[in-house]
Order: sequence, then structure tokens, then C-alpha cells
Amino acid sequence: MKFFVDTGDINEIRSLADTGLLDGVTTNPTLIMKSGKDFVPLIREICGVVKGPVSAEVASMDFETMLKEGQKLAKIADNVAVKVPLTENGLRVCKHLSDDGIMVNVTLCFTAVQALLAAKAGATFISPFIGRLEDIGEDGIGLIGDIRQIYDNYAFKTEILAASVRTAQHVLDVARLGADVATMPPSIIRELYKHQLTDKGITQFTEDWKKTGQSIL
Repeated sequence: MKFFVDTGDINEIRSLADTGLLDGVTTNPTLIMKSGKDFVPLIREICGVVKGPVSAEVASMDFETMLKEGQKLAKIADNVAVKVPLTENGLRVCKHLSDDGIMVNVTLCFTAVQALLAAKAGATFISPFIGRLEDIGEDGIGLIGDIRQIYDNYAFKTEILAASVRTAQHVLDVARLGADVATMPPSIIRELYKHQLTDKGITQFTEDWKKTGQSIL
């Protein structure tokens, strides 16, 4: 499974990219606002740091303007994935852009039939929001399984990008169900490293090594 980081913080992106484990980046208008930076230059900077897909979201809702925005965003760098909402106009834009060879991330997906529409429109990625579904008492993890089954039934190439991931358990759950990608805040990615027995073992080994009085270098 690919790991994307969901942030507009360029310093966090650089730090995570240095691990070699980061496969891409997702952004949205809220994350751009929090970054305090200008949108287009920031996306260009991120694309220079990360080789994988970088999702940049359109701001308009009407078809003509959304299409023009998507075409402009796609020109920033070859690894831009234009992010469009799962609306009728958004899927029309998805079809036009994907037909031109542009990566498209269809976002704000909350049902399996919405995901089916996105795949038919040629989406590169579909972004089901599991955490937001759980907020209203619905089965976000189950949605990933439903989409996986539908996509496998018809050999759709659209990748399932699990979004609104809020816990390490979410990461485990979507990986088990075959999500192609999980996008997470930096804090969740770093949480994946942690276990109390790992910390305990490191402490013990470090103390015992000091007692030997030896040095590897």
C-alpha cells in the first residue's frame, strides 16, 4: 500500500520524504489555508520534493471554470493529480482531464456507487472519507471493502485512496481490505513506528551495549 501525507506543510513533507517511505501528497483548500502560503507556488515546491502524485484541488464548482482550473493546475508539474469533487460537474471534468492523460483524484466520496461513477469517468484515484463517515455513525472501513469488490469485479484501474484516516488502526484496516493508498496527517504516519515494546527493547539494548565498553566505529 502506498503512503501519502495529507498536509500543506512543506517542512513536514520534506522530513517525511527523507525517510524514503513517502509515495505522494494530498492537499485541500483547508490545508492550503493553514500553510499560509500561495497555492500555486506551494504545489510547485511540493512537486519538486516528492516524485509521486501531488493532489491539487480546484476551487470552482461550475464545469467550465473547474476545467480551466484543472488544466492550469496540471501544467504546474507532471506529477500533479488534479483534485475534483464528486459532483456531476466534477466527474465531467474528470472525464475530460483523464482523456487528456492527466491524473485526477475524485474527492469527497461517501458511497460505493459514487466510487463506481468516478471509475467510469476515468479517475486515477477515488478518495473515500472513512473518518467523516464514522463521525455520523456509518461504516467507513466497510466502504473500502465495498469499493474494492466493485473495482475488482470490473477490473477498474482507479486506485482506492483511503482518506480521512485518523488512527493507526484505520491504516491497518484499509490495508487488510486492499486499499491502494492511505493518505494521513504527518502525526499518524509517525505513530505507525511506535510500540511500547519497541521502545523498551531499544532502551535495554542501548544500556547493555554501553556496558560492553565497545564502539562499532
